Amino acid sequence: QVQLVESGGGLVQAGGSLRLSCAASGRILSLNAMGWYRQAPGKQRELVATITRDGSTNYAGSVKGRFTISRDNAKNSVYLQMNGLKPEDTAVYYCNADLVVTSGYNYNGWGQGTQVTVSS
Repeated sequence: QVQLVESGGGLVQAGGSLRLSCAASGRILSLNAMGWYRQAPGKQRELVATITRDGSTNYAGSVKGRFTISRDNAKNSVYLQMNGLKPEDTAVYYCNADLVVTSGYNYNGWGQGTQVTVSS
């Protein structure tokens, strides 16, 4: 019914930048809060940043000032600009979205994940 497809991960040196993108498609009636989460090997998935439909943002303390979340409602997309990357940012990054599908039901979906690796 709904797909979330991420792109933009890769390998970068410490101090470098990457921009992640996530596009939602399918039977979407309304796309509400969207966000990015990450999971490093051996660790639990953790929140990176979220953004509401009207643009209010929330960041994990570890990324505040380095990462910027944004969205394009016309494209059903959310982005994560990551600057000043550190080796501890290495993880699989997942897109998440709260939405309402065309049948009227609420739905919370996850993307497949994109690997971000930061070398020291």
